[in-house]
Amino acid sequence: MIEAPVEEAAAEPEVRASASAAAAAGWRARVAAWARVGFLNAVLLILYGPLVLLAVFSFNDSIIIALPFRGATLRWYEEALANPRLLEALRNSVVVALAVTPVCLVLGTLAAFGVTRFRYRLRGAVAGLVGAPLVVPWLLIGVGALLFFNRLRVPLSLQTVGVMHVVCTFPLVAAIVSARLARFDRSQEEAALDLGARPREVLRYIVIPQLAPALAASAIFAFSWSFNNFEVSFFTSGFQLTFPLWVFSTLRHAQNLPVVNAISTLVSAAQVVAVYAGWRLASRGRTRREEVAVEILGG
Repeated sequence: MIEAPVEEAAAEPEVRASASAAAAAGWRARVAAWARVGFLNAVLLILYGPLVLLAVFSFNDSIIIALPFRGATLRWYEEALANPRLLEALRNSVVVALAVTPVCLVLGTLAAFGVTRFRYRLRGAVAGLVGAPLVVPWLLIGVGALLFFNRLRVPLSLQTVGVMHVVCTFPLVAAIVSARLARFDRSQEEAALDLGARPREVLRYIVIPQLAPALAASAIFAFSWSFNNFEVSFFTSGFQLTFPLWVFSTLRHAQNLPVVNAISTLVSAAQVVAVYAGWRLASRGRTRREEVAVEILGG
């Protein structure tokens, strides 16, 4: 009759200790969740806050970025779309980026295969040479390119801009594709070859589908880097304008700031739409490949 109350009394501290530990663990989990949410919100605010302000003030009927609003207007968008120099600069940037992107995809993919798939004595030196433009400041690359073309007496134009954009951008493609190749299971290629597939078929049906997400991301980054590049374009474009150069020259006059806000909002919106469309296409292609694989395995 006396042992039961003693056992219950001895168990009470253990129950209270476990309850206290559970409460402390729950409190720490909530604090960690709040910290993650706060950190994510801070990152989003820092990254996208300026873009939101730019878009909001592009509708303000004033050349000053300050509250209160003087009124809503679309005048700055009308002026931007009616500016022939701006349209020429946009067209030049798009043309250069469209030409640079496929070249960078080919060169970057070949460089990635050469660095990750083959073993040779100077492999580390080659990898460092390929990745060097990623660590060298673009300002130095631009000045060096200017001196190089001047020594060769090559006139500066959009062609020289495109060449230097390829030099600066294809290492990024090589880095992205190399990361995907490092995780690639080569037993799939070996199995396909053992089953009678030719190397071209292995490349088409095994390798390229596996590299498709990396290639899509590389294309987006290559186009964006080329379109938005200022430092290299400033030194190698000569008298031809690209969009970043037009923005730089236009912002010297404060009254042109709303026009820059308006066109920058349109460009940012177009880039977001392009990235979303690429993501949707990649997701649809991945889903289709999974369905085909299930059908083959089921059959």
